[in-house]
Amino acid sequence: MKKQHVQLKVEDRELLAIKLRKETLSAKVRNRILGLQALDRGLSFQAAKQKLQISHVTLSNWAKKYHENGLDFLQDKPRSGRPIEIDGTLRAKITALACSKTPEGYARWSLRLLADRLVELEICEKISHTDVGRALKKANFNLIEKDSGALEK
Repeated sequence: MKKQHVQLKVEDRELLAIKLRKETLSAKVRNRILGLQALDRGLSFQAAKQKLQISHVTLSNWAKKYHENGLDFLQDKPRSGRPIEIDGTLRAKITALACSKTPEGYARWSLRLLADRLVELEICEKISHTDVGRALKKANFNLIEKDSGALEK
């Protein structure tokens, strides 16, 4: 008799079938579901890995994670990393300031001038001119002044 590597709970089996039919899934999650189902049907690691074209180690890791965490392993856990410093609200404020009238004595806004003004107006505690440039670039904003005095967007 073949060893069944994964034995899905009845409710898990039904949930996975529903997910495959109804939900839009990433390829990663879809492959994990198909791998679990193949192992649940009694396929060996060798047969399942050839069917899904994945490595033996990956398949055994999925089986191990299912035994440890249930279906929670289907979605990746949040990864550590640097938190977002410039969110959409701050980016909008940067763009609005860049659209405003320039200070006296200046023909147009520079990135450094914008960064200094953002700190001066206490919109943010600190910001570099490169961060201002990235925010404007993400907003597809260009700091070139038109003849009418308005800034080009």
